Amino acid sequence: MSADRASYLLGLVGEGIAASLTPAMQEREGRESGLEVTYRLLDATERGFGVDDLPALLTWAQRLGFDGLNVTHPFKQAVVPLLDELSEDAADLGAVNTVVFRDGRRLGRNTDWSGYGRAFRRVLPDAVEDRVVLVGAGGAGVAVGYGLLEQGAVHVSVLDADRDRADACAVRLAKRFGDDRVGVAGDLEQALADAQGLVNATPVGMVGHPGTSVPPRLLRPDLWVSDVVYFPLETELVALARGRGCRVVPGGGMAVHQAVGAFEYFTGRVADPDRMARHFEELTA
Repeated sequence: MSADRASYLLGLVGEGIAASLTPAMQEREGRESGLEVTYRLLDATERGFGVDDLPALLTWAQRLGFDGLNVTHPFKQAVVPLLDELSEDAADLGAVNTVVFRDGRRLGRNTDWSGYGRAFRRVLPDAVEDRVVLVGAGGAGVAVGYGLLEQGAVHVSVLDADRDRADACAVRLAKRFGDDRVGVAGDLEQALADAQGLVNATPVGMVGHPGTSVPPRLLRPDLWVSDVVYFPLETELVALARGRGCRVVPGGGMAVHQAVGAFEYFTGRVADPDRMARHFEELTA
């Protein structure tokens, strides 16, 4: 994207996204960078469209002058075949959360994995090579696994209630990082005994999904604990882990840093992650 542009029209395509903080974060960072950023929610729930309508939606977004779209559940995989070009990471993941419209072409990018990695390294830079248990093998889990392995995790053990989904996640990650660095765990307690870190990439802990994906008795003080859920910021898992003396990486960091990456793809400008993090904290206070 040309860095001499002054205004951008962007949007988020997803289901049930009325509470998203992305529009506020992107518009504010635009203003702080001297740009006019207009960011619209294209909520499938409110507007009554589905995956089958995605080709028409992309066509109309281009015709109406959108510069790019963020894409979230349930469209991240469905959008892939509709694009002209994928970055290597998006192709590896089979998922796109950022579509840039440039010169009549649709470019697919993924800032979920890189957002997680950036957030992680800011909090636990000494833990990037640790052995990790990843609970949850859906879209968020695959992105988190990719981020952990890309930054140097020695091994990631994937665990999911749906064994087929865990297998699929491990196969996708192993294809990129090698069979020796990824495996499927059958038993959480056994997997954690050999790990230094734990990540929850399930929706458990979200508003409307109370509880924790990990029994409290398994949280020991020398384990670091990370959660991708950020509604609420202090999930039950994060609160329990803090109480046990674990170092924690709450979900807000991933939300901020995937937005940082998307802003840079859309505008060609470097975003200020500290400024965006402060704004996120204001919005969630």
